[in-house]
Order: sequence, then C-alpha cells, then structure tokens
Amino acid sequence: MTTIYEVEHLHQPDGWLSPGYVEVGADGVILSVSGTRPDGRPVERLGGFGVPGLSNLHSHAFQRALAGRTEFVTAARAEDNLWTWRKEMYRLVDRLTPETYEAIAALVYLEMLQFGMTAVCEFHYVHHMAGGGAHANPAEMSDRLIAAADRTGLGLTILPVLYAHGGIGRPVEETQKRFVHSVDDYLKLIDTLRGRRDTHRNLAVGLALHSLRAVTPDEARAVLAGMQAMDANARLHIHVSETTHEVEEVKAGLGARPVQWLLDNVGLDDRWCLVHATHLDASEIAGSAQSGAVAGICPLTEATMGDGFFALPEYHGAGGAWGIGTDSHYSTSTAEELRILECGKRLELRRRNILARPQGGAPVHSGRVLFDTALAGGEQASGQGGGAIVAGRRADLVMLDPESHVLLGHGPDTVLDAWLLGGTQNPVRDVMIGGRWVIRDGRHPEEEAIRAAYRAAAARLFG
Repeated sequence: MTTIYEVEHLHQPDGWLSPGYVEVGADGVILSVSGTRPDGRPVERLGGFGVPGLSNLHSHAFQRALAGRTEFVTAARAEDNLWTWRKEMYRLVDRLTPETYEAIAALVYLEMLQFGMTAVCEFHYVHHMAGGGAHANPAEMSDRLIAAADRTGLGLTILPVLYAHGGIGRPVEETQKRFVHSVDDYLKLIDTLRGRRDTHRNLAVGLALHSLRAVTPDEARAVLAGMQAMDANARLHIHVSETTHEVEEVKAGLGARPVQWLLDNVGLDDRWCLVHATHLDASEIAGSAQSGAVAGICPLTEATMGDGFFALPEYHGAGGAWGIGTDSHYSTSTAEELRILECGKRLELRRRNILARPQGGAPVHSGRVLFDTALAGGEQASGQGGGAIVAGRRADLVMLDPESHVLLGHGPDTVLDAWLLGGTQNPVRDVMIGGRWVIRDGRHPEEEAIRAAYRAAAARLFG
C-alpha cells in the first residue's frame, strides 16, 4: 500500500514545491514527487517545511557521556588540548560495559533524530573487554550499537575501526587494548556485521582506519583489499590531519603529510571520508577535492578540542564535497554544527556569507548552501540511500514547524537561513525514516525509557 503526503513546502534539489506531493511505497522508498495533486486519491496533509534528513557522518556514541565532564584544569593539567582530553576519554573506556555502551548510544541516537538527522556513521573502536580480551560474541559491542539504532529507528552505517598501534612504531597502551584487532580478525568482524543486514532495518557496513598513526601501510592495504573483495562500494573512513602534532608524526614516520600520503598510496575516491582534515596544505586541498572524497567536518568537537579551523572556503571553492559529524557529541544539533562552521569562519575572515556566491540576479542564501552541501556530503559518506526527496530514494522526511519561534514569519526562501543561522529553538517537529514516523511532535515513543537507561548508565560510570 502506498501513502501520498501533501507537504505545505517541500524541499527539492532545485528549489521548493509549495505544496509538494510525495508518494511513498510500502517498502519505504519514494515512488514519485510532484507539484500536482494526484486525482481521486487520498492524501495526508503535513503543514510546515519538509526537508530531507541529514546523515551525521562521524560519531563516537559513547563519548556523549563525557560532555560537560572534562571542562576543568588543574596544576598538573594547566595546558589542555586533545591529548589531555584523551586521557579522560580513556578513563571512561576502562569502565564501559556492553549495557552502558548501548544506553549511551540510544540516547545520542535519539538526540540526532530530534534534531533532524536520519542516519549516522558510527566510527566504532571499543570492541573488546577491559584488558583486551574478546567477548564470547566478538561482535558484542557492535551489536549493542545496532540494537540502539534499531530501538530509535535511526539509520546506521557502522564502521568498525582497525586500530593496531599506539602511534607510528609504538605499541598500544593498556586501555587501547580494547580497540585492537589483527587484520584477519578485523575482516572477520566486518563479514559478521555484513551478515546482520538482512535482519536489521537501515543498516549499512563500511570500513574505518583509525588513523595513519594507528595502522601500518601494510595493514591498511590488507584490510582495504579484503573490504574490496567483500563490497567494492563500501564506505571507507579515516581520521586524518586533526592536529598539527599528527601531521608532523606522519611526515616523520611515513615521509609525507597524511592526506598526501593517502593520495599517493591508496588512491582516494568518492568512497572515502576524510574525518576532520583540519590541517591541509594547498596541494592536499586540491588533490582531495579532485579525488571526490568527502571531508568530514565536526565543527563543535574541533572547537572544543582546540584543533583549529577547517579550510572551508578553499575546500568548497575547489569543488570539494563535505559534510558534518557530531563526533564527541558536545552537540547533536544540525543547526549548531553548521552555525559554528559558518560563523567560525566569519570570525576568522571578518566577513559574512562565507560560501554563498552570486549566481545571476537571484539571491543565494547561506542556509541553503550549507544545508544542501552537508546533505549531499553526508549521504555520500553514509551510503544510506536518502539525502534527497526524489523518486527512488529512501523516504526520509523531516518536518520543520512554522510555529517555532525560529521560523515564525519565514517562507521557503529564508527558512533554512532562519533554522541554521537565526535562532536557538529546535523547529524539528516530525521525522520519517524509510516511510516510518519515528518522531512525532518532537517525541519518540521510547524516549522516557531511553532517558532512564542513560541515567542509570551515568550513575554506574561516574558514581
């Protein structure tokens, strides 16, 4: 059975339909989109602004529990940066259990839905028990993430992480043993998770290399070849060039800057997501943009860690694809992430409307450029099948409430500017994924139970 929705204002790749009619099949795929009401067929009317759901291209779900718990200094930690924060993160890793892992993931996935994200790329590296011993089910921690996504309804692209070394030429630390796989065991885990797809809705499986610091060139080539044999179209993600320290370590150990090494040795293409990519030189910007790889920008995490500014106008101007992730989840808000991305560069460059450029006589709006670019980049990085409200795509639809304070009085031309750059109230009212409503009037049917499980998990982890 199909359902036809009449959306008061419907986002399209080339503008808006007011109204727009979306026909969704029983399998959750969009059958047709039109500006004309189908004759003689019932429709369900949706007031407000209908936009596609964004894919969050980078998440470490468990780190949501650290938000607000590392914002202090001591005499022994007067200079604070990513590396000192990482010590606090490792203390949390030591205490994680499968149950607390799932509880944290369910809360952060719920938050993503409530802010209008319909899929997440989970960069998942806590695989084993404390001390590094394997669970009876080697996929136990992965299965907990899948269970959290199933419970909330969020689309999940799970990216098991290969993590083998504590740095170039250095063994792993004690806590890092929870992350470590051999190449063979890592490929077995991916194969196991690929077998889960038939029984779990909206699940995709890709590959992640933690970083060029944590895998050798031979290990990287071996797992990439193994993934190619299993799925030539699988998404491939890697942390890269987040800090100047990392850039210098890779230059010293491998003889080239990180992104340049990838360009020269693995052949980047549109399957790749370069997470952070904060510190690129001009050659790396040009090469990675031309390769088709997505830059995975995590604006609030990069800000809270003091990493530095992504070269947004240069990368965008070179035609590079990019999307946003929420990484350590200091925020899971679509608007907050895109706002700091744009406004951070406004502060740095001391000008407005960083990416919007005139095209003929019509105004070009920053909100539209930010949203549409992040939309395309996120879908490319996740491979979830959404990313646009057009025939053949998964029916992911986010309804924005025109009565929200943020959107009051706005029409289609300015609604994305208002949402992303103009206020703090969250206007997301309803969220559909694959033809199913998972958020109605801002609420999820499992919300109270998910909150209670998270509260219990926080008590166990932090006392």
